[in-house]
Amino acid sequence: MRVIAGTARSLKLETVASMDTRPTTDRIKETLFNMINYQLLGCRFLDLFSGSGAIAIEALSRGADMAYLVENNRKAVDCINRNLKFTHLDNRAYVIAGDVMASIDRIEHAGIDFDIVFMDPPYGKLYEQKVLTRLAKSPVINDSTIIIVESDMETEYGYADGLGFEEYKTKVYKTNKHTFFRRRQR
Repeated sequence: MRVIAGTARSLKLETVASMDTRPTTDRIKETLFNMINYQLLGCRFLDLFSGSGAIAIEALSRGADMAYLVENNRKAVDCINRNLKFTHLDNRAYVIAGDVMASIDRIEHAGIDFDIVFMDPPYGKLYEQKVLTRLAKSPVINDSTIIIVESDMETEYGYADGLGFEEYKTKVYKTNKHTFFRRRQR
């Protein structure tokens, strides 16, 4: 796994040796970042269920102003910190080791909102629904925030409309998909 573009281009990233994480492939990462490239410059990026940190590192490398990375797995947090240091992007990144819901509380207390929220939760456990429900009323997102969820093909989001979110784009790959949400405009 490597950084695709930007200031850290071509640097190889460490991955977490665990069955609990599934690194996003370089090809899928490249497709994702081609879709959001114009929103990256100067943005505030939140990466939930960060794994190795590759998604947030890609965002920082391509011009995001700052990124918060939230990860519960201790080995993954150590991996994130090594990757950030190796890419020299650690000065614009904040790593939170802990539960995603508790971490959202901490971020709210810091008074930060984000332009892009990315999450890649473990598949089949409905974490994306819990997080979207939490974000629906949270000041960490605003009316222009893009929320991107990486999930398996079977994940459905019929409940999102009731939370006030509009599903405006889905990119389907061979085994998973990215679904894009924003607050429904009133």
